[in-house]
Amino acid sequence: MRGNIVVIEDDQEMCDMLSAGLARRDFQISTYTLGKEGLAAVDMHDTDVVLADINLPDMNGLDICSDIMAKMRDIPVVIMTAFGSMDTAIAAIRAGAYDFVTKPLDLDILALSLERASRYRELQRTVQLLSKEVSLPQKFDWLIGQSSVMEELFSQLRRIADSEASLLITGESGSGKELVARAVHQHSRRSDKPLITINCAAMPGQLLESELFGHKKGAFTSASQTTKGLFLEADGGTLFLDEVGEIPLDLQPKLLRALEERCVRPVGGTSEQHFNVRIIAATNRDLESAIEDGLFREDLFYRLNVIHLHMPPLRARGGDVLLLANKFIEQFSERQNKAVTGISEPAAEKLLNYNWPGNVRELRNAMEHAVALTLYDKIVLEDLPEKIRMSAQDHFLLSSQDPMELITLEEMERRYIMYVLENTKGNRTMAARIMGVDRKTLYRKLQRYKQT
Repeated sequence: MRGNIVVIEDDQEMCDMLSAGLARRDFQISTYTLGKEGLAAVDMHDTDVVLADINLPDMNGLDICSDIMAKMRDIPVVIMTAFGSMDTAIAAIRAGAYDFVTKPLDLDILALSLERASRYRELQRTVQLLSKEVSLPQKFDWLIGQSSVMEELFSQLRRIADSEASLLITGESGSGKELVARAVHQHSRRSDKPLITINCAAMPGQLLESELFGHKKGAFTSASQTTKGLFLEADGGTLFLDEVGEIPLDLQPKLLRALEERCVRPVGGTSEQHFNVRIIAATNRDLESAIEDGLFREDLFYRLNVIHLHMPPLRARGGDVLLLANKFIEQFSERQNKAVTGISEPAAEKLLNYNWPGNVRELRNAMEHAVALTLYDKIVLEDLPEKIRMSAQDHFLLSSQDPMELITLEEMERRYIMYVLENTKGNRTMAARIMGVDRKTLYRKLQRYKQT
C-alpha cells in the first residue's frame, strides 16, 4: 500500500468517489464526514496523511490542520476546496498544510500529492527514530548500523570473532574495514594482547618486508639497529594487514611461507623465529581478478581467505546513513562547542538519496563540514557540501511510453551489468555476487560485449 489516508469530507458521494478511486491506486482509505470524527480517527489509528476539506459542518479545515500540527506535526495534511484562491492557499500553508488541491479533483494529481506526502511522513518517522536510537549503545563496538546487511554482518562477527582462522575483509575504500578488524580482535580470546596494524600500500616492498619480518643490524644501509618486525610484535595477538592486495608480487611468496610455517626470518638473519598471531587482512581490490591478471598469488589468496567478510558500501545500508550522520553530528558538535541536535528533513532526504562513493569516510567529512558551517540547531540543506547538495538521485533506467524507445532484453542486461560494475568500481567478484551469477558467467558476458 502507498499509505494510510484519513479523508475528512462532508459530502458522502465525494467520500465514496475518493474511497473507490484512491483504493484503485493502492491507498488505504478511511472516510469521515465530521472534523471531530476524523481527528479522533487520526489519534486512534496509524495515519500517514490527512486529506481534509476546508469547509466542514462542525469545524474549519484549517483548524483541523492547526490541531494536527500542534499534536502530531509529523503527519502531513493536504487541504482540498472548491474555492481555490491564493488567499485560501496561503492560509492553508500558514496553518501547516503540506499541500493544497482544488475541486473538481483530478485523481491522478491528487494521488501524486498523497504519495509525496506519505513519503514525507515516512522520512520524518525515520529521522525521529534514528535521532532517538543514536544515543543507544552501539551494537558491535565501534560499528553502528541497523540495516539488514549490518545485522547480518554483526551476526557473522559474533560467530567468527573467537576463531583462530585467517580472516579476509573486503569492501570499498572508506566503508569501515579497519573497524571490523578491531571489533573481531576485541571479541576474540586474544583481546588482551596487541592488535598491530600495517598499511601494505603505504611503503615500498623492501621496507614492507623489513617492517613485517624485522631485520638485523647492518642488513642494509639504514639498518642501524636490530628490529624484530610486526609478526613478532603482535605475538599472542592479531596482525591486521590492511590493503593486502597492494603487496608486491615478489614479497608474496615470503609472506605465504611465513603464514604456512608460522615463523619468520629477519632480513639479514640466519635463523627463524616462531610467532603466534591471528591474521586479519583487508582489501578494496578484487583479488580474484588480480589472480587472473597475474598480480596476486592464488595460494596466498586461499591462505588469507579462510573466512571472508564483506563490508557493505554505505549506499547499500539504507537508513544507517542518518544513524551515522547523527552520531557524527553529536561528536563534532561537542568538539566544536555547538548545540547542533539533528538534521532537517530536506537535508536528511538528500543524504539518503546520495550515492556516497567515499562511504562512511565521506559521510564523516560531510558532517564535520556541516556542523562547522551551520547557524541553526539542525543541519539544513545549505550546510551540506556542494557535491552532495547538488547531486541528483540515480536512476538505472528511465521509463518511456514510446515503444520505439524500448530496448531489447539483451541490451537491458548489458546496461545493467555495466551499471553494477560502475557502482562496484569494477570489482567483478562483488558484481557477480550482487547479480547472482558466478564470475565465469560474468566474464563470458563481458568478453562478448567487447566483441560486439
